[in-house]
Amino acid sequence: MSSELPSLDIEQARHNMVEQQIRTWEVLDQSVLDLLLLVRRELFVPPAFRLLAFTDMEIPLRIDGVDTGECMFAPKVEARLLQELGIRAHEHVLEIGTGSGYMAALAAHKAQHVLTVEINPLLAAFGSANLQRNGVHNARVQTGDGSRGWAARAPYDVIIVSGGLPVMPDELLAQLKIGGRLSAIVGEPPVMSAQIVTRVTETSYDTLRLFETVAKPLANAVRPSAFRF
Repeated sequence: MSSELPSLDIEQARHNMVEQQIRTWEVLDQSVLDLLLLVRRELFVPPAFRLLAFTDMEIPLRIDGVDTGECMFAPKVEARLLQELGIRAHEHVLEIGTGSGYMAALAAHKAQHVLTVEINPLLAAFGSANLQRNGVHNARVQTGDGSRGWAARAPYDVIIVSGGLPVMPDELLAQLKIGGRLSAIVGEPPVMSAQIVTRVTETSYDTLRLFETVAKPLANAVRPSAFRF
C-alpha cells in the first residue's frame, strides 16, 4: 500500500488538523496556526507512517526498519507548547530530544537559532536530514546527552524538553536566562503535566501547569531521590 496521499488530500488533512485538533485545544495564536500550515509535518514523519502525519496521536519513530522506541508528540501538544512559550525572533532556543526534527523546525521559524540535542545517533541523523531537506538553516543538531541541558552554549532564552522528566533538574533551570521559559512534561505515569517554567530572577521561577498528559522519559533523565528510612 502506498504511504503517500494525493496533494489535495494532504492539504485538506493539514487544514483539518489545524481546525479540528489544534484550534479546539486552546491554540488560538494565529502565528502558530499559520506555522502549522507552513511547516510540512508529513515530511518529518518516517515514510512508513506518512498517512498518519495529521492524526491526533503520537507517531512511532521507526527509522529504516529500526524501532528507536521514541515517538513524535501529538500535533496538538506541540502546538500548545509552542504557543505558550511565545518564542521571539531574537531568541536562542535549546531543544532536548530532536526526534524527527519537527519541533525544532517549528521553533526555528520563530527564533533566531535553535540548538537541538539528540542522544540517539540514528535519530540525530534523521532529524538533521529532515531539517536540511526542508530548508531550516537556523537549527543545528548536536548528538549527545541533553538530559541535564547543554551547558556549553548556555544560557538560553527558551528550552524545549521533547520528552518526559520524572523531576525537573536544577542544572536545566540554571541554563535559562532571566525571563527565559522552559517547556517540559514532568512527573511519572500516570500523573504527568505539561508545564511552562519561567525564570523570574537568579533564584526564583514561576511554573504554569497547562494540561495532564503522559510522555516517555528522556534517556538518562534525572530520577527522584529514593526515600531511606
